[in-house]
Amino acid sequence: MNARLVAVCLSAEKGQAKQAAPAGQLVADQGLRGDAHAGPGHRQVSLLSREAIERMQEKCGPLAWGAFGENLVSQGLDTADLGLGSRLRVGEKAVLEVTQIGKVCHHPCAIAQRAGECIMPREGLFLRVVEGGTVRASDALVVTDRVPPEIIQGAILTVSDRVARGEREDQAGPALSQLLSQRLGARVAATAVVPDEREAITEALRHFCERGGLDLVITSGGTGFGPRDVTPEATAEVVERHTPGLDEAMRAASLKVTPHGILSRGRSGICGRTLIVNVPGSPNAACENLEAILPALPHAIEVIRGSVVDCVPASANAGSKQCSDGDASNSRDH
Repeated sequence: MNARLVAVCLSAEKGQAKQAAPAGQLVADQGLRGDAHAGPGHRQVSLLSREAIERMQEKCGPLAWGAFGENLVSQGLDTADLGLGSRLRVGEKAVLEVTQIGKVCHHPCAIAQRAGECIMPREGLFLRVVEGGTVRASDALVVTDRVPPEIIQGAILTVSDRVARGEREDQAGPALSQLLSQRLGARVAATAVVPDEREAITEALRHFCERGGLDLVITSGGTGFGPRDVTPEATAEVVERHTPGLDEAMRAASLKVTPHGILSRGRSGICGRTLIVNVPGSPNAACENLEAILPALPHAIEVIRGSVVDCVPASANAGSKQCSDGDASNSRDH
């Protein structure tokens, strides 16, 4: 079946179910004209598949298009096969890019209260409008650029007063992005710069972790003994599970280069399905720290995603491990 739109939905106010409309005007870097959620940012348009909505209808009964707050309803589109950065052409001109997969719902909607779950946090896609155009129900949906969902998606957060004020160029961030791309084949989906302020760092980390689809956030800077070095404290506020083995490996690698390596207070940990890692602000030190843990990151991310939850020796003579899917309650520490 060829993918197509089956509904275009808008609402004038946030927090309301959207209403189906005959057509909509997608505006570049804004969203759907007249929709309350339109505006700059990465979540300009939301999309759910008809197939996912119909599964919910089996539990809840009939649901109007827009009941989950979705702007677009697709049919025949394998949304689970699209990673961040994938692009869709809608109709003749409009182009959308996937910028977020799922979302965190802090206040369950009426449907979640009624059915016990909502599909938007798990299956919703959020997109930005790359090229605008008029879209209508029955318009064709074409995947023009597919980014496989298995690709590691990362973000770089540079923590520096001087970089935030524009007094110094960010050198560590680009170096880390290049390292992730070259060594892991990862895609850096987002970057940001914040000053050495605990609240700003915490807010940025939470934003990244709630931006579904991001596997890894690397922070650069603020890990030393200085009075404004507060990145580890901000990270500790956000993570739910600490990963001290990564911290120990990075400090050990730094110590081989300089005795000052043990002065790094960087921390790491897991928030939801995102791994956060602190590295120093110096480009050389940042890359040295990241290189120390690179070999373990792909497996770590697979486990966090839930793709691999149990590892057993493949054979008594081989040092390799055989990993398989299974219930998370059977997982072992890695």
